[in-house]
Amino acid sequence: MSFSGKYQLESQENFESFMKAVGLPDELIQKGKDIKSISEIEEDGDNFKVTVTTGSKILVNTFKIGEEAELETLTGEKAKAVVQRDGNKLTVSLKGIASVTELVDGNTIVNTMTLGSIVYKRTSKRM
Repeated sequence: MSFSGKYQLESQENFESFMKAVGLPDELIQKGKDIKSISEIEEDGDNFKVTVTTGSKILVNTFKIGEEAELETLTGEKAKAVVQRDGNKLTVSLKGIASVTELVDGNTIVNTMTLGSIVYKRTSKRM
């Protein structure tokens, strides 16, 4: 299955506690908690471009599976990491956050980010 497509956030769990833990200011947390972000994924072989639009904030990360890339974090910091692929799952560890993005069926992506004991889960549907 290809990850390529546009997905809209449908539900999320532990948004506020996770964003506080990564150091996002309360003002941004309150503004962002009800926005239905749009994720656009372009997959070409092992090359990926992921664009996440949350209101006026746009986060773009480009990477090749298995190779080190500079990725932007949720807080806007840049960090080097290697994204791995296992079937329909993309995994990366970035600044202490373990992220797993799984294409659970042709139309649903579940992204789980774990920092310590806090697990933030986002479910998005293909548009």
